[in-house]
Amino acid sequence: MNTITPWVALSFALLGTASVQAADTSGSTIVRDYTDVVAPADQQAYETGVKNFNQCLHQHGFKYTWKAWIHETGNTYSYSYVTDPLSWEAFDAMSAAGKACDEALRTAVNPHLKSETSAFFEIMPSLSHMPKGTPPTSSFIEVRYFKLKPGHEAFETFMAAAKKIAAAAEKSNWAVHYMMGAVREGADDAPDFILVIPANSWAEVGKEPDPDVWKMVENVYGKESGQAIRKSVNDVIQNESEHVDSYSAELTYMAAGH
Repeated sequence: MNTITPWVALSFALLGTASVQAADTSGSTIVRDYTDVVAPADQQAYETGVKNFNQCLHQHGFKYTWKAWIHETGNTYSYSYVTDPLSWEAFDAMSAAGKACDEALRTAVNPHLKSETSAFFEIMPSLSHMPKGTPPTSSFIEVRYFKLKPGHEAFETFMAAAKKIAAAAEKSNWAVHYMMGAVREGADDAPDFILVIPANSWAEVGKEPDPDVWKMVENVYGKESGQAIRKSVNDVIQNESEHVDSYSAELTYMAAGH
């Protein structure tokens, strides 16, 4: 999907939970992410520790799912864990319910960490293009981060352009589905937006979309307007990066009933 760049390269709701549309109307649009980095020598012990931690959660009837993703490109000794979309209030209940296994986390997992980062992502249905109904499952996700230039104007410009692109994808029934989220409560160097594209194989990850994103936009709005949208995006992006993750059923904590 390289030709989707520069703006397209939330694993989130599109991977086995309620649809984006449903999440938007229910208020459950917030996803939490933890990304762990481990040393190669600690990888096996770390994964065993995660499984032990998940077992503790099961024993205590923990009702919140954490999906696990192993980074296949970029830092390949990284693991990301993301919740289903929830309300802000649900994270208070999640924190209280997880305290029973804090000791298991500290003793079985934390000793094998080189570092860990965490942030919240707000799913943005108006910036996303997802199939109607139940979202597809996925073996891989292509994740792209966008760090914008400082200032409110850059944020609003990016939002406006992303909405137009999503509207064009919807109108043209574009074959590429994706979800975009805004980063909340991240560190100073955290990206401003995250975009996730599902795939079921490496062949699908590398497949060139036809038309590509900008041709699709031009087909809907006309060449002049399409180029103006593209320029507005390019002008506000400070930097971007991407990586591909694979889903790990072994490290996922699946709450009962899911």
